[in-house]
Amino acid sequence: MDSSLLIALAVVVVVLFFLVSMFNKLVTMRNRYQNAFSQIEVQLKRRYDLIPNLVNAAKAYMKHESETLEAVVKARNEAMSGLNKASGDQTGAGIAELAGAEKQLTAAMGRFNMVMESYPDLKANQNMMQLSEEMTSTENKIAFARQGYNDSVTGYNSYKQQFPAVVFAGMFGHSADAKLLEFEDSAALQKAPEVSF
Repeated sequence: MDSSLLIALAVVVVVLFFLVSMFNKLVTMRNRYQNAFSQIEVQLKRRYDLIPNLVNAAKAYMKHESETLEAVVKARNEAMSGLNKASGDQTGAGIAELAGAEKQLTAAMGRFNMVMESYPDLKANQNMMQLSEEMTSTENKIAFARQGYNDSVTGYNSYKQQFPAVVFAGMFGHSADAKLLEFEDSAALQKAPEVSF
């Protein structure tokens, strides 16, 4: 066998190995950020499930605050819809819609907490205290999961934008960048949620 043919064959094998390795790394990194989003999804669903319980616990005490309670329920439902859209595609508008819906939910919950301050009996209610503690714990888990998701997205996007992956990523089905999950009120989210009794 001719030595130039062996060299050419070796180069082809090395290039194929390199391309397969790059493809596998892109798939692995995409799966990581999708899994990280699933962790956010679990925590957001937990929060969405807690909100109706909070509202129901507060209804008996806050009879004159039905507008506030309805706003919380409406914002929760919109956030759930945004989460459903974002679950299917972390590269499109679903992530932005989820971020906007979460902003509205955070604002509604803030108003709910402010109104709740006017009801000392509600703040002293054992069920309400337990629900508020669960909500605070869930908020912390959401922040942690969101950080993990954004780290995974940044790693994925950085890898696929670097040479030589940038040349082949589109051919391998990785043309769109994943979107970071950033809330417009991210400065407020850096503070721990305040639940006072």
